[in-house]
Amino acid sequence: MPERLKKRAMRVVGVRQVLRAVREGKADKVFLAMDAGAAFRGQVENAAKEAGVPVQFVATMEELAQLCRVDVSSAAAAALKMSQSGE
Repeated sequence: MPERLKKRAMRVVGVRQVLRAVREGKADKVFLAMDAGAAFRGQVENAAKEAGVPVQFVATMEELAQLCRVDVSSAAAAALKMSQSGE
């Protein structure tokens, strides 16, 4: 699954984008950094739980950014469902 985070078309990065993907039923799995702010973590965790989307925790925002191949620290990311990713 983390391999899908490397491909831009197969993931979204950032709390707002992750929340949107979860609410729209597009998220297959959510990745959440443990060192992200408690408010962000709670918001994303609750949305994922309500939608039945599994959450995988990553140690740091920097580690999550590396997994997603982005240049800025990221609190959350989501792998998109295959039918939503265009592949």
